[in-house]
Amino acid sequence: MAGPKEQPLPPDVIGREDATEVLRAFVLDGGLSIAFTRAFEEPDVWGMLLVDVARHAARAYAREGDYTEEDALARIIDMFEAELARPTDPGTTTPRSKQGH
Repeated sequence: MAGPKEQPLPPDVIGREDATEVLRAFVLDGGLSIAFTRAFEEPDVWGMLLVDVARHAARAYAREGDYTEEDALARIIDMFEAELARPTDPGTTTPRSKQGH
């Protein structure tokens, strides 16, 4: 049975028992499906995580030559702010205990 197209582990976490996966995201039927672990004592750390992900994505677009890193990051930030202000789909969050996991 075929499964989802998954990303490989980052090289620096391979063999590290102290590494914890905190976020897994999939595009499915044009939407986003995620699994995550709260992981941090304070919610503001999620802000730092999201900014780090945005910077990595902007660098990827710049590396591929589609945008400059600054332009890509500005577009990501613009959409982030627009989505916060007017969500296209606020979605739902179901605890794993209610999903049979």
